[in-house]
Amino acid sequence: MTTFVDRVELHVAAGNGGHGCASVHREKFKPLGGPDGGNGGRGGDVILTVDQSVTTLLDYHHSPHRKATAGKPGEGGNRSGKDGQDLVLPVPDGTVIMDKTGNVLADLVGHGTSYVAAQGGRGGLGNAALASARRKAPGFALLGEPGDLQDIVLELKTVADVALVGYPSAGKSSLISVLSAAKPKIADYPFTTLVPNLGVVTAGGAVYTIADVPGLIPGASQGKGLGLEFLRHVERCSVLVHVLDTATLESERDPVSDLDIIEEELRQYGGLGDRPRIVVLNKIDVTDGRDLAEMVRPELEERGYRVFEVSAVAHLGLRELSFALAEMVGKARAAKPKEEATRIVIRPKAVDDAGFAVSQEEEGLFRVRGEKPERWVRQTDFSNDEAVGYLADRLNRLGVEEALMKAGARSGDGVAIGPEENAVVFDWEPSMMSGAEMLGRRGEDHRFEAPRPAAVRRRDRQAERDESQEEFDGFEPF
Repeated sequence: MTTFVDRVELHVAAGNGGHGCASVHREKFKPLGGPDGGNGGRGGDVILTVDQSVTTLLDYHHSPHRKATAGKPGEGGNRSGKDGQDLVLPVPDGTVIMDKTGNVLADLVGHGTSYVAAQGGRGGLGNAALASARRKAPGFALLGEPGDLQDIVLELKTVADVALVGYPSAGKSSLISVLSAAKPKIADYPFTTLVPNLGVVTAGGAVYTIADVPGLIPGASQGKGLGLEFLRHVERCSVLVHVLDTATLESERDPVSDLDIIEEELRQYGGLGDRPRIVVLNKIDVTDGRDLAEMVRPELEERGYRVFEVSAVAHLGLRELSFALAEMVGKARAAKPKEEATRIVIRPKAVDDAGFAVSQEEEGLFRVRGEKPERWVRQTDFSNDEAVGYLADRLNRLGVEEALMKAGARSGDGVAIGPEENAVVFDWEPSMMSGAEMLGRRGEDHRFEAPRPAAVRRRDRQAERDESQEEFDGFEPF
């Protein structure tokens, strides 16, 4: 069974916003006490957060669909709906978030680093929030906005100080097992290591992490073997260690040619030319291995490499290697620029930006695109005439009708608001002022036009008293 996964496709859905409530306050002797509909709750976000206790993306491989909870609808009595709960997904340190086309959206490094992968929808306003001096009793409320739907790719790039690279069966797993407490699988056949292994090494007062990457072969950077699948785990390492097999049984191989081939694969993969390198000649416990190491060492030192002769089995040369790596890691850490606190940059939109654009797609069809009009359409309950009229007023104030006229739209032309796959289409009638004549005075609840029973009774009693008073005033005494 697979226990390590470093690349998954994740489908996330944020929570929808709750609908606003259209309600009228009622109590004894006050049947129509004004609007009191509450706002809908906000939908929950989907947030990816680095958690040091997580080392693989296996959970998302088995369950790639994740959804946050929706906001609750508003209620009468000015009660707002409850916000949806955010869905926090833990990911390993070093996770890169990309879209399906390969564009990097975020690079999560460091415990607690977060990224909002899908944002929850805003809750709709209730009719109490929509009331104003001109709209005293709205008979409608706004709908909640749907949450974001995103398809993203998570790719893990191991965060380690040192990376062991080399041919399969060169002894990398054995080396990491004796340098650290890691317990990788070790066997005498190629590609024993199928996943990267991490270990923590202590050398004096220095502590650093070391990664064992699956073996590379010629063509690894083009996808042969397991190289391309795991070369990404070398990218974040500060020091590269070439582990060369001095006791290989393959006659066509030798340590120098192995080094040249691995260096060529690293060059073709790219981005690793500035990393300091050392060479480890492994398996010197074998007689032929020690002789071969002594033969190739002068040539490797002439190329500028620091060379260490070690044996993971016999524990030879490990202390010198461990302290040398600690020294190189210390220099690499000191050379890194000081990390600064993440600054939040706010870029407000221009105040004179209307926020929409009108384009003619074909004869008789005009499309309106923009954040404001598309959001307003999503918030509108088209089964309510008053809500439709409110939308028409908002679009008219935004300048959509004027822009349509400038674009050449005429009465009866089709107007689509939103993207092609999810648009609202209607026939435009500019002479009707966005439908105001059809809908009458917007924002008024016609229930208020009906006389109240108590008021009728008071008026009747007052009329009777006035009539009696008139009769009394007209009475002449004898």
